[in-house]
Amino acid sequence: MYSTAEFKKGLKIELDGVPFVIVDFQHVKPGKGGAFVRTKLKNLLSGRVLDQTFRSGERVKRPDLMEREMQYLYMEGDRLCMMDNETFEQIMLTGEQVGDGRLFLTENLNVKVLFFNQQPVAVEVPNFVELTVAQADPGVRGDTATGGSKPVTLESGAVIQVPLFINEGDRVKVDTRTGSYIERVK
Repeated sequence: MYSTAEFKKGLKIELDGVPFVIVDFQHVKPGKGGAFVRTKLKNLLSGRVLDQTFRSGERVKRPDLMEREMQYLYMEGDRLCMMDNETFEQIMLTGEQVGDGRLFLTENLNVKVLFFNQQPVAVEVPNFVELTVAQADPGVRGDTATGGSKPVTLESGAVIQVPLFINEGDRVKVDTRTGSYIERVK
C-alpha cells in the first residue's frame, strides 16, 4: 500500500483492479478544510488519462506488476515479437502495447516489458537509442542563423528533424521520449 505522501511521477498504483502510473501530481493545502492530492493518472491497459483527487493520508494499492528484460526480434504485420532474455520464451505484442516507442525499435534491441497479472501491458524503450540514417536529402545552404534542420528517415522507419550536416549513413542518437535528435555518433 502507498500513502499519498509517497506519490511521485512514475509511481505505479492500482485503482479498482486496474494499474495506473502517476503522470503528474500536486499536493494542495487549502486555507479551509483538509489537504488533498490532485493527480493525473495514465491507465496502463488502455492508455487513457484520468484526473483523480485523493484525501491527504489516503492509501492506494500497489499493483501486481513485474518487469522483464526482453529483446525485440522482428515485426509481423502489426504485431511485434519479443524474446525473454532468461527463458528464451517468445511473445507477440500489439502496436498499442508497445506505443510510440515502436518507431525506434531495431532488431536485437533490449527493452523492458511490464506485466500485470502475468499479461504484458506495456513496453519501455530505452530513453536514448543510436540509429543509422537510411534516407536524407542534401542540406540546402541558406539562412542558418536559426540553426536550420531537415527531415531524415531512420533505419527503424521513424522520421525526425536533424541539423543540415547529417547525411545518409550517419549514426545519430535519438531521445525516444520526444523523438528528437541529440547528437551525431562517431
